Amino acid sequence: MYEFSTGSQLLRLTRKFRKPIWEIVALSEQERTGRPWEDIFEDMRSRLRVMEESIRKGLSQELKSLSGLSGGEARRLYQRAMVGLALSGDRVARAAAAALAVTEVNAAMGKIVAAPTAGSSGVIPGALIIVAQELGKSEEEIAQALFTAAGIGLIIAQNATLSGAEGGCQAEVGSASSMAAGALVELLGGTAEQCLAAASFALMNLMGLICDPLAGLVEIPCIKRNALGCLNAILCADFALAGMESPIPFDEVVQAMYQVGKALPPTLKETAEGGIAATPTAKRLEEQIFKGDPL
Repeated sequence: MYEFSTGSQLLRLTRKFRKPIWEIVALSEQERTGRPWEDIFEDMRSRLRVMEESIRKGLSQELKSLSGLSGGEARRLYQRAMVGLALSGDRVARAAAAALAVTEVNAAMGKIVAAPTAGSSGVIPGALIIVAQELGKSEEEIAQALFTAAGIGLIIAQNATLSGAEGGCQAEVGSASSMAAGALVELLGGTAEQCLAAASFALMNLMGLICDPLAGLVEIPCIKRNALGCLNAILCADFALAGMESPIPFDEVVQAMYQVGKALPPTLKETAEGGIAATPTAKRLEEQIFKGDPL
């Protein structure tokens, strides 16, 4: 009854049952698994708490990754935002700092939620949780928005890919940004159509983004791209909430992203053979890391 695999199917269900996206997604999960409604919601709340703890840990500690390539930058950006010095605006900079925090926790082998992947784990927590906290939203409201994000991610996974190795970073940070944009619109009371419009904008904006991790590690440029995906999500949510409509339907945007990913050469899909990973400095750092020399 509540099964969907495309954006158009999801929108039809919201209209048929006169329910928001988050509720259709939760009902679909209940229908698929047979689990009680409260158990499904508690699972989502538990994921939310892990996200919140990752943000707290990344913003309060001088974390360092095992490679030595990253750590502590989230805290520095957050402190700059807290004293009103951020050129991008305090809220946006705090959200970006939170996105950095989660990915730094990931690089330091801490506990995170792969949302939708570990390499893109900071986008949704950064965008959604910081905005929700500033607007005084409840845990229940944030969990509902996470169901909307999950529904968007499910559609992308079923019709394209969430893998950087298959589709480049557009499939990871791009998808996460799309999920976060839709979730933000849900959080702010937007319509189902506006949720998917925001998701479309976000994925279009990051289409073609390559995956070129230095030394094959999920740190450079991955961590900073999470911050970019976070900012992109916030802006695209504003687009949709302002009444902007995507001229390209969400399902077609997803298909376009998939085709672009297939067209990318292997050197730009997580092999560390192209892009930033292939620069002379990156190769020197890679050699130092694998030799165990201090950076």
